[in-house]
Amino acid sequence: MRIKRCGELPDRTIPFVNVIMKGDCTGASEIRLPQGYALRGYWQGDERAWARMEHLIGDFDSEPEALEYFERTYLADPGAFAGRMTVAAAPSDEVVGACIAWRDVRGKGSVASLHWLIVDPAHQGQGIGRALAVRTMQIFEQLGERPVYIHTQPWSDKAILLYDSLGFCMQRTDTFAAYENQYARAIEVLRGVLPQEDWLRLQAHSEA
Repeated sequence: MRIKRCGELPDRTIPFVNVIMKGDCTGASEIRLPQGYALRGYWQGDERAWARMEHLIGDFDSEPEALEYFERTYLADPGAFAGRMTVAAAPSDEVVGACIAWRDVRGKGSVASLHWLIVDPAHQGQGIGRALAVRTMQIFEQLGERPVYIHTQPWSDKAILLYDSLGFCMQRTDTFAAYENQYARAIEVLRGVLPQEDWLRLQAHSEA
């Protein structure tokens, strides 16, 4: 098992397997940030910082590709996007993290879905990701949108443990959008990634 240090990029040699998690909005913990950092809503131009960070960690092959995805997915309907993105800003006002309280298709309706929790690797390990996730859950709670679904993968192991600590549970069969639930494979991959204590807790919290 290899323990990642704060600030490392995701280890993409870990197999990509769909991880589906689900949680309620209630009981989100207090938001705490390092001195000088702040959370705010979306400002025009933040999509470029988002694209830079997503390309940096390898989620997109280029910044233009990431930017095109953001514009197509979120900015095409400003009314639906309004109030749903939270940005973390450093003391210099540089955007260093983000998360989106979105909705995804499920059957003939839609479900709440936490999208793209990201923190610039240079600013990780300070609780910024937790603060972003908690604020996003507060947005869902204010909108009365619950439960909340997350799609992720084993190489985001630190995020999976964060979600678990916020009350999200891996789903053995449930899913949303077009994601295939691959729980059996995912939990085995995570066995080789996580400390045993964390893995056992994650497995024990899994829901049918």
